[in-house]
Amino acid sequence: MVQTAALVDYILASRLEAIPAEIRHEGKRALVNIVGCALGGADHPAMDIAIAALGPYAGQPTSAVIGRRERFDPLFASLLNGLSSHVHDYDDTLPKNYIHASSPVASALLAYASVNKVSGPDFLHAFILGFEIISRIGNATYPAHYEAGWHSTGSIGVFGAAVAVGKLLGLDAERMTWAIGLAATQGAGIREMFGSMGKGFHPGSSAQRGYMAALLAEKGFTSGRYPLEGPRGFAAVTSAEYDLKKLTVDLGSHFELSDNTYKPFPCGIVVHPTIDACIQLREEHGFGAEDVEAVELRVAPLVKDLCNKKEISVGLEGKFSIYHAAAIGLGRGKGGLAEFTDEAVNDPALKRIRLLAQANGDPSVHEDGVVVTVRLKDGREIGMHLTESLGNLKRPLSDAQLEAKFRDQAKVITPAQADAAIAACWTIDELDDAARLIAPCIPG
Repeated sequence: MVQTAALVDYILASRLEAIPAEIRHEGKRALVNIVGCALGGADHPAMDIAIAALGPYAGQPTSAVIGRRERFDPLFASLLNGLSSHVHDYDDTLPKNYIHASSPVASALLAYASVNKVSGPDFLHAFILGFEIISRIGNATYPAHYEAGWHSTGSIGVFGAAVAVGKLLGLDAERMTWAIGLAATQGAGIREMFGSMGKGFHPGSSAQRGYMAALLAEKGFTSGRYPLEGPRGFAAVTSAEYDLKKLTVDLGSHFELSDNTYKPFPCGIVVHPTIDACIQLREEHGFGAEDVEAVELRVAPLVKDLCNKKEISVGLEGKFSIYHAAAIGLGRGKGGLAEFTDEAVNDPALKRIRLLAQANGDPSVHEDGVVVTVRLKDGREIGMHLTESLGNLKRPLSDAQLEAKFRDQAKVITPAQADAAIAACWTIDELDDAARLIAPCIPG
């Protein structure tokens, strides 16, 4: 039982200058994306509800919250940052384990840096390490952990927040082990929450609990010594099958950020191929919503498992409906934030397509692919077999596209503030204080 110790040794020995330049750049891309997503979700009703419910119980208002004027204690600010950055389901995703690793890590770090001076390089380094640990634990427990019903962004995201804040606190090996252990015993988040505000709560709660784990460990609050690999540790308790070798294989030479992807559509990543293909069909053949007579989809079995919602009435539910994905692609030719509102899922034209669409699980179809067949009222039958959707590793969003996505979401701040925040993300490793990234993200 040595995996936790090996990870701790790596975390403590890691230096930013030893991390390849392309990985540091990918870390900046992830920051541009996640800060933009936090701004985009800052005025979501879920944020107002969370603040109304829990704000009266918060501690001293010392920490900023991305996209909000209010200040709260750092732990509550971490939760709010995580909620806003994930509530639209627009944040980055690791296709190999379906974890949104940036949200819990960045959310905790942004709250921490709001009340403690942190250099830009240290902030970026802590972010990269937290991301790395989340994905490796995800790799070791996927797919059994996910298939059991855990939402890994919640159940595993807590580790990244604990490690990232712990790195900034300068925890020694014993205390970093405790932080990981205290994270392990708080891991939670279930997939039943998909399509509700509860899903956005997961990375926020992970950020808050991971931050708390690091603070407790710093003061000497102990945990078990083998939180990941022990016979009653995280892997054994939450996963029917697991491979602990994946925690450390190629550690320090392969970086998990290189496998990260950024969403072009604000919804579950597994319905992206359907949206993409349906948009392309509409653009190529020039039809409208009223022209569609029948839709057949062949998708990977996991897509049916996750997104088999047809009778929906709430925008958040639309993010996990393969039928709504087809409807917006064919009926509107786009898949932006406006296509996942309550208005959109109740649009009669989209609802008609959604109800007539049929989807079948097909093991021969990859999770990043789809086979679409559409019959039009004029008798034409058209189709597409898409094997690589926009935003995946083979068709990634460019730096410029990430900036455009940021600006499109940053409605709660001025364009000048958005420009300043984007610039701060790209130059984070040159900033003497990471608060210079946070400042332009506060309205007013």
